[in-house]
Amino acid sequence: MAHSKNRATDGKITYPPGVKEISDKISKEEMVRRLKMVVKTFMDMDQDSEEEKELYLNLALHLASDFFLKHPDKDVRLLVACCLADIFRIYAPEAPYTSPDKLKDIFMFITRQLKGLEDTKSAQFNRYFYLLENIAWVKSYNICFELEDSNEIFTQLYRTLFQVINNGHNQKVHMHMVDLMSSIVCEGDSVSQELLDTVLVNLVPAHKNLNKQAYDLAKALLKRTAQAIEPYITNFFNQVLMLGKTSVSDLSEHVFDLILELYNIDSHLLLSVLPQLEFKLKSNDNDERLQVVKLLAKMFGAKDSELASQNKPLWQCYLGRFNDIHVPVRLECVKFASHCLMNHPDLAKDLTEYLKVRSHDPEEAIRHDVIVSIVTASKKDLSLVNDHLLNFVRERTLDKRWRVRKEAMMGLAQIYKKYALQAEAGKEAAKQISWIKDKLLHIYYQNSIDDRKKMNFFFFFFFFFETTERMKCLYYLYATLDGNAVKALNEMWKCQNMLRHHVKDLLDLIKQPKSDSYNKTVFSKVMVITRNLPDPGKTQDFVKKLAQVLEEDEKIRKQLETLVSPSCSCKQAEVCVKEVTKKLGSPKQPSNPFLEMVKFLLERIAPVHIDTESISALIKQVNKSIEGTADDEDEGVPTEQAIRAGLELLKVLSFTHPVSFHSAETFESLLGCLKMDDEKVAEAALQIFKNTGNKLEESFPHIKSVLLTVLQHKAKKGPPRQAKYAIHCIHAMFSNRDTHFAQIFEPLHKSLDTDNMEQLITPLTTLGHLAMLAPEQFAAPLKSLVANFIVKDLLMNDRIPGKKTTKLWVPDDEVSPETLAKIQGLKLMVRWLLGVKNNQSKSGNSTLRMLTAILSSDGDLTEQGKMGKPDMSRLRLAAGCAILRLAQEPCYHEIITLEQYQLCALVINDECYQVRQAFAQKLHKGLCRLRLPLEYLAVFTLCAKDPVKERRAHARQCLVKNINLRREYLKQHAAVSEKLISLLPEYVVPYAIHLLVHDPDYVKVQDIEQLKDIKEALWFVLEILMAKNENNSHAFIRKMVENIKQTKDGQCPDDPKINEKLYTVCDVAMNIVISKSTTYSLESPKDPVLPARYFTQPDKVLNCCRTSRTGKWMPKAANVLGAVNKPLSATGKMQTKLSRMETISNASSNSNPSSPGRSKGRLVSQTHIHVSSLNYKLGSV
Repeated sequence: MAHSKNRATDGKITYPPGVKEISDKISKEEMVRRLKMVVKTFMDMDQDSEEEKELYLNLALHLASDFFLKHPDKDVRLLVACCLADIFRIYAPEAPYTSPDKLKDIFMFITRQLKGLEDTKSAQFNRYFYLLENIAWVKSYNICFELEDSNEIFTQLYRTLFQVINNGHNQKVHMHMVDLMSSIVCEGDSVSQELLDTVLVNLVPAHKNLNKQAYDLAKALLKRTAQAIEPYITNFFNQVLMLGKTSVSDLSEHVFDLILELYNIDSHLLLSVLPQLEFKLKSNDNDERLQVVKLLAKMFGAKDSELASQNKPLWQCYLGRFNDIHVPVRLECVKFASHCLMNHPDLAKDLTEYLKVRSHDPEEAIRHDVIVSIVTASKKDLSLVNDHLLNFVRERTLDKRWRVRKEAMMGLAQIYKKYALQAEAGKEAAKQISWIKDKLLHIYYQNSIDDRKKMNFFFFFFFFFETTERMKCLYYLYATLDGNAVKALNEMWKCQNMLRHHVKDLLDLIKQPKSDSYNKTVFSKVMVITRNLPDPGKTQDFVKKLAQVLEEDEKIRKQLETLVSPSCSCKQAEVCVKEVTKKLGSPKQPSNPFLEMVKFLLERIAPVHIDTESISALIKQVNKSIEGTADDEDEGVPTEQAIRAGLELLKVLSFTHPVSFHSAETFESLLGCLKMDDEKVAEAALQIFKNTGNKLEESFPHIKSVLLTVLQHKAKKGPPRQAKYAIHCIHAMFSNRDTHFAQIFEPLHKSLDTDNMEQLITPLTTLGHLAMLAPEQFAAPLKSLVANFIVKDLLMNDRIPGKKTTKLWVPDDEVSPETLAKIQGLKLMVRWLLGVKNNQSKSGNSTLRMLTAILSSDGDLTEQGKMGKPDMSRLRLAAGCAILRLAQEPCYHEIITLEQYQLCALVINDECYQVRQAFAQKLHKGLCRLRLPLEYLAVFTLCAKDPVKERRAHARQCLVKNINLRREYLKQHAAVSEKLISLLPEYVVPYAIHLLVHDPDYVKVQDIEQLKDIKEALWFVLEILMAKNENNSHAFIRKMVENIKQTKDGQCPDDPKINEKLYTVCDVAMNIVISKSTTYSLESPKDPVLPARYFTQPDKVLNCCRTSRTGKWMPKAANVLGAVNKPLSATGKMQTKLSRMETISNASSNSNPSSPGRSKGRLVSQTHIHVSSLNYKLGSV
């Protein structure tokens, strides 16, 4: 090398053969051409070419001059960099450059050239790759270890490589970069924080998402250098986590993200870091604890993570955060549970107790996520969750928040579908979750309509079996459901039947000739169908599109017509559904919302489990149980329970699938049931005949003759309920019903005798239903029967003294025959009027006077004191329900006086618990059918006085359902605006005010305790009405109350005390509105119309209307209102001194002897009707 140094000293530069001098005196193109030849020369040289190394030493030094390192042309710089890389290779291990500054300039120059790797499409990319490959293979940068500025060089190199790496690079580029960088880490003395940051920054999520290739490069580098780099990583985390020196690195704020990434790359990188996290879990800083919890959740929950077993103290410390005081921390722990359960089943036991506590967490979001975590794990594998965890989900179906209840219910539905319907985990798993079917069906009792609509998949439980097995399965399933689940399943069938009829109507409309009203009619039917599907707002356009498809495509229309046909079999339904979905589907559009909606609709209307063959198999199964040859006990169902459930199932299906019963075999089996001694069996058979036998007379004449004889016998001498159904069967099934009715009516009419009350009940029941179904046929005898026999002989006489007892109620089998006969007599009168449907003869007035007389006399119409208290309770209930029945007919509603209405309303405050209960149910039923006028909804206001919590809760439920029902009806029927006063729920307020004004308990106008009761009663209904301020309803209610104060009481307009009561109650109502609303003072959306019967025409100059000059409401400045205006009690809390209402349930019927019972004077003061003055007149009908 001494000679080489001499050559270098000479300064003479030797160029390869054919290469002339390279200087600034030649053009760029010529310089590039000559440099390429130089590159080729150096590329062909190896380390053993001593002569050539000596020959070209000056050239090597020349190429490292500033002229080349700072040359403006990138091609020149690239070629020079390639030469320098080869020079380092050739002259290794001693580079020809001895100056540290020159070495730094050279390596910084080479690093800058590596940026050319970024453009993989460049024509020069291969040269850039050669440069990378050369320096990586030779480890040229290791020369810089001895330089003071080595860290700057390495950092710039790392940054450059991480910047240029992209998805256009192949595996070789990636490999050479890793080789180059790893040699610096593994062979160097230390790794500076700056260099470490250059690597770690690529693991930060923001950078990771921007450049996935840079992340992969950093990941590969860390795996390659794990052992060498681990001490420097540990030191970094020590500085930040333990000492709090965040200034040591710009990555301090990403420390937890880095820990997770490093753990996923290689857990050995964090051997000394993880113990520090236990300390951080106990930090006083909420945000810091949350960050650590999020980090550890990912680390513990990772699929192959062994962290929990390897570091148990850290695991136990983490579990303690389930009870953290900070809500987001607890929420994060709960979210982690599903991943932990799925990836680490062995940790389920540790998690169970903590999830139990969190399932009762006060925060809704946490309870919701507990459900999500358990359900997610269950859907993956049922064995991952234990019974305790599933029970947590079950409990949350009763959560106070609908979002949590919904998640629990839908989660259970998914679990049941997977493991019971699809039996993916065998019988044991299905048995484990058998309770879910009841919970699933209980969804029908929740408030959300959409969730009820999504339950149609339940029917597919039976789809996969053959007919006999399918019906056997349904039979025993129905027998094992609880009562509420049975009602829900029945409702599902009814809703399915209704939707099928709607689709059939749409198909019939489409086939009709086009007319001016065609589009409007079709749109109306489309809207009806839409309302029976989930999320009507989104599905409306899809149903419109389906209607258009049905117009254009005859094949699809015919398939749908077959599907909704009553005679469609299960197999036909399967074919139709497949054909329609195949026709509408498109392979080019895998996600098709329209097709999904059509599938859902088809599944809802398709008879997938009930057809004629199925009904026949079901009846055979019932007969087997009756005969004692079924396997009831083996199925875990008592025989008696199975028979009753089977008959109930047949009754429901006879209503929803009547055509499926049309077979001789089915009717003959039902005829056999009619002849059985079991009353329940016969009753069910009669109801089935009534629902299904409309074509029996012409299609099965041999059965008709036998059946008619049985029906006539039961109508005359059967039990009352069977007699009732027998009459309705004849009316529904036979064409010459008048003749058959006459054959029954005449002998019964002539044989009525009050001497034998037990023998009187069935004839009165039969005659009552004949009177309702054929009032004109028996007009004259019925008029005489009601006036002479029912009223004078039966109701106006007490023949047998009742039992002396303090009980207010007794079971049905202990009620005296005379009372039962009187009840049937009252029902006969009402049924006759309902059949006539007019009041031309004033019979309605007479009947109403009779009914109110019973109520005003506490049920003892004759007032002779012979009747027992249980009998009087029965008659009060019968009279109250009779008035409700009559009020459902417009012609009789018009003649019910306000006094009679108020007397009927007070039945809901009867002293007997069972009377209150039964009356409220009848009232609710009539209101839900929209048959009872709106003023009867106000009757529930009086339930605020009920001392029994369950009764108040039931009344509130009834109010909520009826108010929501009416609001929904108004949304769906925008054209009924002229009937707004009879439908808008807010219009119940005037009726409630008027009813409370005339409440007999409200005696002293200014009595504070009585006004508190009034306030509770008003809030009982206003709380529900004001829960939502729809269409500014609060202002509308305020305006109504203001308008009432401008009127007088329509019932007693000249009574100053009554009017004072009216204005006082209005003041109480106004105080409630003002205290509970912030929008009451806004403009009312419309001017309220007050019911003319209840209030006089408004007089705006009345002194009672207290308004300021601005027109705003000024509350009545009275001390009494100040005393009343205290915080309202919780809904259902009763603040009353009423003692006349019985506070006990059906379990015990003893009233308190020291309690004064229901005040007779209270009722008589309203409408006193003495028996001697009762004149029941009957005119010609």
